[in-house]
Amino acid sequence: MNPYEQYMKEVSQPMRDELITAGFEELTTPEEVDEFVSTMEGTSLVVVNSVCGCAAGLARPAVRESLKGDKKPNQLVTVFAGQDREATARMRDYFEGIEPSSPSMALMKNGQVLHFIPREEIEGYEMEEIVNSLVKAYQQYC
Repeated sequence: MNPYEQYMKEVSQPMRDELITAGFEELTTPEEVDEFVSTMEGTSLVVVNSVCGCAAGLARPAVRESLKGDKKPNQLVTVFAGQDREATARMRDYFEGIEPSSPSMALMKNGQVLHFIPREEIEGYEMEEIVNSLVKAYQQYC
């Protein structure tokens, strides 16, 4: 690992931990992504994490807040854009017809995206709007 990669790994660790401590499993390889999608049971929330300000100030806090209710996905997983590039690219392969976006959130069932929140619906929005979008999706699909 070169010094830049090492630095970015250290800088991004607290951003990873924010989701891990909220119950998310990190998928860091394409193989882990394939295994997850092929064994997916019930509904799953997939968060494409990133180091940007809207991930820190809106996406991760909104995701954590959305999970406080009674209805929530069966599984929580995350890939890290810009860090675990191959895993992120593989997960995006499963987001058929959806442009790559980070941060972003996908509610999935049986390998299909049921609800998707791209960066354009995170950046510039209020956290409550993002939470409400997720909670409505949980109520509908979970």
